[in-house]
Amino acid sequence: MSGFDKRREGQEAKFALDESLKFKATARRNKLLGLWAAAKMGITGEAADAYAKEVVKADFEEVGDDDVFRKLRNDLDAKGISVSDHQIRREMEDLMVTAADQVRNEAQ
Repeated sequence: MSGFDKRREGQEAKFALDESLKFKATARRNKLLGLWAAAKMGITGEAADAYAKEVVKADFEEVGDDDVFRKLRNDLDAKGISVSDHQIRREMEDLMVTAADQVRNEAQ
């Protein structure tokens, strides 16, 4: 195997690892978002965990974060919880940083 092939294999392995970590971090972020929204709606315990799983599942509806945002927006509105779009998006960003750190630390 040539040096070029070894380098290419290494890059492909790194890409696969990065994508795996990104997927795990996004799923973790969505779980944390679900728990955050559940707390806002007064949902606790096992019901909060179940709601967080629903948020994780919502991310598989379409590419990107809009499906998760839409679920949170609709659920918070249905419960009469006043949270701005900006607050939801900000929480999504903040929790992505937290989730990525957690996943990275667990991978080590």
